[in-house]
Amino acid sequence: MLWSFFFYIWGCIPEITKDCQDMTNASSTYLGIAGGAIIGAIVSWWIYNRQKKTADMQDAALNRIKELDESHERILRKLEDFDMRHDTTLNTIAELSKKIDVFVEKQEKSESSIESDSSKITKDSK
Repeated sequence: MLWSFFFYIWGCIPEITKDCQDMTNASSTYLGIAGGAIIGAIVSWWIYNRQKKTADMQDAALNRIKELDESHERILRKLEDFDMRHDTTLNTIAELSKKIDVFVEKQEKSESSIESDSSKITKDSK
């Protein structure tokens, strides 16, 4: 019932209605417009859907890259902190080594002075 009213507004379409001899130019135009609109809507939906999926994939990839970049920055900061502590430790070890060398030299000088004093005493006593 609704379809027959719809086709009556469009004009005579012999393929669809019974009492029609030939399709009019108006109905042919309307049918072409309707078919084109349906095909256009399907193609537009398909393109939109593909672009949306592609955009979602790109957003996911960009978010992952951002997370990796932030992780990389954190690792670099930790490495810099480690390097600074490492340098401090090495400098402290170098200072300790110098102090030990100075202490050993003083010890050797004191031992040599004690030996020289003891040898003078033994020479003097003879």
